[in-house]
Amino acid sequence: MRPTLPTMDTPSALSRRDVERLLASTVGHRHAARDRCLLLLMFRHGLRVSEACGLTLAQVDLPHRVLHVRRMQHGRSTTQPLRTDEIQAIQAWLGERTAMRSTTDVFFVSERRRALSRKTVWLMLRRCGVQAALPIATHPQMLRHACGFALAAQGADTRVIQAYLGHCRIAHTLKYTADRPTEFTSFWPEGDHRAPHR
Repeated sequence: MRPTLPTMDTPSALSRRDVERLLASTVGHRHAARDRCLLLLMFRHGLRVSEACGLTLAQVDLPHRVLHVRRMQHGRSTTQPLRTDEIQAIQAWLGERTAMRSTTDVFFVSERRRALSRKTVWLMLRRCGVQAALPIATHPQMLRHACGFALAAQGADTRVIQAYLGHCRIAHTLKYTADRPTEFTSFWPEGDHRAPHR
């Protein structure tokens, strides 16, 4: 299901197919394992670019298969499950990261073994969008919006999406579910023709 087309009130978003194309575009990158892991976690957990760049090793809990997400902008932090493909991507990146012998506790690092910068992520994602032949210029926030729309397409309740993305105000979440007709499918069940009592 493709998300609602962007309007002045709806953020630009990527479909799940678009995200798959972005992930596939990382093949052949100099840091393919890192870039794929980064994009996958940003999409699946709705990470802002600052949250992704600030992710630490301690937040990635492989033994318990969870990611401890520390939200910024006064957002609510959560602990979210890691799926099998995420764990595989994390293990692939950790193998390369270990070989780099970085001394920082930041999860995603650059060639200089320092924390990955926001600018590097922006440029990498823009390049991935071009390689994936997407019709719009891609930027990190689009992955967060894609997460919200994907959750809504799966039927997630607005409050659940709010908690997952760490929104303080539900008004920030409504854009993902506002045009979802399934919100009202339980109203007026077929065969219920009873007139209201006066």
